[in-house]
Amino acid sequence: MVSLLPLIQNEMLKVWKKKRFFVIVLILLALIPIFTYAELKVAQNNAAKFSDWRNQVLQQMTDLENTLASDRIPEEWKRSRRAAVQQLQYYLVHDVNPNAPNGVTFTRSFLDNAVTLFIPLLVLALGSDIVSSERTSGTIKMLLTRPIKRWKVLLSKLIVLVLYVSLTVVTTAILCYLISGLFFGYEGWTMPVFTGFQISGSAIDFTHAHAVPQWQYIWMQAGLAWFSAMTVAILAFMVSVLIRSTAASIVTMMAAVLTGTILSGMTSTWTGAKYLFAVNLKLTSYLDGSPPPIDGMTLPFSLTVLVIWGAFALVVSFGVFTKQDILN
Repeated sequence: MVSLLPLIQNEMLKVWKKKRFFVIVLILLALIPIFTYAELKVAQNNAAKFSDWRNQVLQQMTDLENTLASDRIPEEWKRSRRAAVQQLQYYLVHDVNPNAPNGVTFTRSFLDNAVTLFIPLLVLALGSDIVSSERTSGTIKMLLTRPIKRWKVLLSKLIVLVLYVSLTVVTTAILCYLISGLFFGYEGWTMPVFTGFQISGSAIDFTHAHAVPQWQYIWMQAGLAWFSAMTVAILAFMVSVLIRSTAASIVTMMAAVLTGTILSGMTSTWTGAKYLFAVNLKLTSYLDGSPPPIDGMTLPFSLTVLVIWGAFALVVSFGVFTKQDILN
């Protein structure tokens, strides 16, 4: 019987030859400088308008409060704005500039904004065709004619997928820091960031709020981003097993992720939507105290929902792959 290690090495080589990861790196190298330049222009504009960061924060609070008086703003958007005003007030009281421009702060902001759509789309490039592409090309038939148990073949693909998803998240964070640091500097690791906010409706409970150094915050943030990305990758893995067409599997997962992103901003009154995996992807929002899409959602709840979706996808993937007729 063939051991698992040669299978993993073979799968690593297959993904490497497809150059999917190189494409992901090129995308990051192309887009991160654009986002960094945009952030630089915002910082320069703020520096020209405000002589002190406190004035800038006060202006942000005023702008947010003005939008609350408009009847055109949906109530779920008002809820997030009320929470943002309270957070900014908290930063003012504790004399911490939440908008201090540096490479670490930019990386933190980028990861927070990329966790629901950008990183999942990068991950789909790796996981959506990891099985279906071999069925299309016929190479899976050659592999299964050898004395190898099917579950070992699929497990080797899953392990390689986990490795490349982890590498994608790490590479994203490192490139963000290195590129943005050229514009903003590489300091900021020990800057305090507040976490532990608890949302209750439109109000924030500051009882458990506490400051952590920015490096620790980014570690927590990257871990949660990895968890979300891994859930998407496992679901894409399942779709790749179920659907023979590579194009169809990629489109199916893209539609699911995009639909979930749209629903996250529209589901405040549809409580059942909180059980959808895509509505729970933004785990990093629980760190900074942003209101969840639906009242009652918490970090343990979202983690549990994603674990259930991931476990279901793995059971279906291995159950179908070990029993379906692939050779014909």
